Amino acid sequence: MQRGLKNRHIQMIALGGAIGTGLFYGSAATIKMAGPAITLSYIIGGIIIFWIMRHLGEMSVHEPVSGSFSHFAYKYWGDFAGFLSGWNYWFNYIIVSMAELTAVGIYVNYWWPDIPTWLSALVFLVVITLANLINVKMYGEFEFWFAIIKVVAIIGMILLGILLIFFGLGGEATGFSNLWAHGGFLPNGATGLLLSLVVVMFSFGGIELIGITAGEADNPKKSIPQAINQVMWRILIFYVGALTVMMIIYPWDKVGMDGSPFVQIFSKMGISAAATILNIVVLTAALSVYNSGIYSNARMLFSLAQQGNAPKMFTKLSRNGIPVAGVLASSLFTLLAVVLNYLFPGKVFMYLISVAILAAIINWTMITVTHLKFRKAHAHEAHKLDFKAPWFPYTNYICLAFLALIFGLMATMEDMQISVYLAPVWIALLWVGYKVKTSGKGSTAEQKGLSELGR
Repeated sequence: MQRGLKNRHIQMIALGGAIGTGLFYGSAATIKMAGPAITLSYIIGGIIIFWIMRHLGEMSVHEPVSGSFSHFAYKYWGDFAGFLSGWNYWFNYIIVSMAELTAVGIYVNYWWPDIPTWLSALVFLVVITLANLINVKMYGEFEFWFAIIKVVAIIGMILLGILLIFFGLGGEATGFSNLWAHGGFLPNGATGLLLSLVVVMFSFGGIELIGITAGEADNPKKSIPQAINQVMWRILIFYVGALTVMMIIYPWDKVGMDGSPFVQIFSKMGISAAATILNIVVLTAALSVYNSGIYSNARMLFSLAQQGNAPKMFTKLSRNGIPVAGVLASSLFTLLAVVLNYLFPGKVFMYLISVAILAAIINWTMITVTHLKFRKAHAHEAHKLDFKAPWFPYTNYICLAFLALIFGLMATMEDMQISVYLAPVWIALLWVGYKVKTSGKGSTAEQKGLSELGR
C-alpha cells in the first residue's frame, strides 16, 4: 500500500469515524434515557475509549501495519484471536455503514419526505464506493473536508447556542433552567444514566480507525500519537459542549426520534436557516462515517487475506495501492441496508445500533486483552516503547469491567436484547469458520511462529 495519508488526514479521519450518526441522531435515544445528564454519559464513555485507544496506539506506533489490531491479536494472542478480531471488526463496520446509510435516508426526508430511504441509501452507496476506488489520498481528502464541515458546524452551533442562552437573539434569553426544570438534572435517576451509556458507546465506535491508518501514514510514529491525544479531547469538547448547549436551550423531554435532535431543536425554535444548515451537516456526517467504513473494511480484508484468514484475492492492489476487491466486497454487503430499509422502513436504525454495539464491545475487548499480551511479550523492553499506555495494567482491567457492564445492561434493554442473544451465536459461527479454514491444513511455519510469540 502507499503511505499517502498526511497527519491532517489522520486527524480528520479519526474525527470522521467518531463524530457521526451516534451524535447527530443516536443522541436522541440517550437524551430520552438520561435527560440533561447525557453530558456525564459522554464524559464517562470518552474516558474509557481514550484508554482503549492508548492501548491500541502503543501497539500501532511500535508496529505500524495495515489491519492494525487484527494483526496484533493474530501475532500476540493466537490464530483464532486474529481471525475473530479481523472478521468481527469487518462485520462491525458493515453494520455501522448500514446504520449510516439508514440515517442518510432519514436526513434526506427532512427536505423531501416522499423519497424512500432505501433510494437515498443506494445513491450515496454508489458515490462513496467510487471515491474509495481512486486512491488513498483521494479518500483522505474526502474525509478531511467531510470532517472540516462537521467541526465548523458544531463550533458554530455551540456559539449560536451560547448567544441564545445569554442574549436570546430577538427573544428572551433561555438561561440555564432547562438543565433542572423538567424533572431535574437526572430525571430518570442513576438507572437512566447507566442505560444511556449503551448508546453512548455506539457514538464512540469507529475511533479505533486511527490504528487502521497506521499502514498508510507517512510518519506513523508522529501522526498516530498526535491523532490519539488530540482527537480525544476534541471529541469530548464537541460531544459534551454541543449536547450541553442543546440541553440548556431546549427542554430535553421535547426531543423526538423523527430526525436529528440538533435539527429538531433549531427548527422548533423557529430558526429555520440554522436547521437547514444543520441537516446538511448531519447528512455530511453520516456520509463521512460511511466513507470511513468502506476504507477500513477494505484494509481489514487485506490484512485478513495476508494472514490466510480471507481469500487471497483481497491481497491484490490496484496500481494506486487500493485493495479494490475489499472495497467492492464491503460495498456489496452494505447494500443489504438498502434492502432492509425497503422491507422495514423506519424500524432498522435501532436494530443496527444494537448489533453494532455488540461487535464494538468485542473489538474493544480484543484490543485491551491483546495489549496485555503485547506487554507480556515486550516485558524486557517496555521502557523502549515510544507511546506507552498510561497506568498499565490498571486501565486495561477497568476497561474490561466497563465493557462487561455495557454488555450486561444491553440484556435489560428490549431493543438491545437481540444482540445479547446473538453474541454466542456469532462467536460460534466464527469458530466454525476458523475450524473449516484450518481443517487438514495446520498452520504454516510463519503462522506458528507468530502465534507462539504471543503465548
